[in-house]
Amino acid sequence: MNLPKLFEEKMQTLLGADYEKYIQCFEEERHYGLRVNTNKISVEDFLKIAPWHLEPIPWIHNGFYYDGEVVQPAKHPYYFAGLYYLQEPSAMTPADRLPICPGDKVLDVCAAPGGKATELGARLKGEGLLAANDISSSRAKGLLKNLELFGIGNLLILNEEPGNLTKIFAEYFDKILIDAPCSGEGMFRKDKKMIKAWEEHGPSYFSKIQKNIIMQAASMLRPGGMMLYSTCTFDRSENEQVIACLLEQCPEFELCEIDGYDGFSPGIPKGAEEENLNLNKTVRIFPHRMKGEGHFLALLKKKERGFEDDKSQKGHALSGKLPEELEEFLQLVKRSFDRSRFEINNGKVYYMPTGLPKMQKLRFLRTGLFLGEVKKKRFEPSQAFAMNLKKEEYPFVLNFPCTDERVIKYLKGETLDVSDLVQENDKGWYLVCVDGYSLGFGKLLSGMLKNKYLPGWRWQSSR
Repeated sequence: MNLPKLFEEKMQTLLGADYEKYIQCFEEERHYGLRVNTNKISVEDFLKIAPWHLEPIPWIHNGFYYDGEVVQPAKHPYYFAGLYYLQEPSAMTPADRLPICPGDKVLDVCAAPGGKATELGARLKGEGLLAANDISSSRAKGLLKNLELFGIGNLLILNEEPGNLTKIFAEYFDKILIDAPCSGEGMFRKDKKMIKAWEEHGPSYFSKIQKNIIMQAASMLRPGGMMLYSTCTFDRSENEQVIACLLEQCPEFELCEIDGYDGFSPGIPKGAEEENLNLNKTVRIFPHRMKGEGHFLALLKKKERGFEDDKSQKGHALSGKLPEELEEFLQLVKRSFDRSRFEINNGKVYYMPTGLPKMQKLRFLRTGLFLGEVKKKRFEPSQAFAMNLKKEEYPFVLNFPCTDERVIKYLKGETLDVSDLVQENDKGWYLVCVDGYSLGFGKLLSGMLKNKYLPGWRWQSSR
């Protein structure tokens, strides 16, 4: 691989005697990773049904290597059931090392396509709020799909410049993750196209953006909250120097130790001033020292200020009764709903997270779990609701083994003959599952299941 001369010189200075080992790792095969969605299935149960050989990623409790040259997990029905996310192993680290508790209000500032946001949402276990933001509208749509595929309903999908969020969400979030846009030096080995992008926009371009983002995020973190900053680059100006800038301008922040692993390397402070900031508590991941691409992480805590009032605002309770059609459907679902959290706009029904502030003038794609739509004398449940439901929560289920050819037919949008599984007079909405995990809804009549799988999600033959 032809690396830019300036980059080579910088890495020689950064790595010293380790530089040759780093260069040699470009001849090695890339590593493919799979992360289990613990919101839907335990790691132990997933390993019982996984159809491929998986090797544990030693520093990620729910992460595994797979042979990407042999198997294609994105073509398996379990992928469509949201049982896992395909992610480069090192990229799993930031969301894993940010301490998340059910009930937290969490912000992922630069969230698309959702690799880190899906893990944050899974660890909330349906409680609290996951706000996931991306400045790109098209990327935010992909982010929404991945979060809904994971069955995450307590969400807010934003499409904003981070600076536009600061007034609405001042000191609002308990935890914040910043996977900052960067020059991508850590991905050169994985993706050669990153080299050309680096030559067009290098570290000096991104470091200014990163400093703005981290300062904006800092203002949205409540006292006592924690924030994790990460990049997939090696340059100090995008890593340690960004953290140093925050610590110098915001003395209420302090660096925290990150749960370790033998392959982790400490941050690289330069000079006494940076050493006094404890920048060696940050973590660097180098591809010649562990089986993953290049990454940088810094975990920070905002100091307490004493007693703080809860500034979150309660949502407005739905006035009047729920539509009869919706009420009838919800009575089938074995789940307790808080009636004050329903919101209906133009017939579309949402189950809202608690404590959302008013979001005037903010661009967003979704608030809460989209349950479905009330139409003339009927309620049509959504794809997002199906992915959020567990098999035992709904009484009418068609559960196929993954080897049944009807699973792929369903994912392609075809009508299914299920007369062997139902009674002649059975009808209505059925939850379609593969090996006990939700895929979507279908409408049953006379032994035939009319397919309601979301068209934009359907299985493509070229996959």
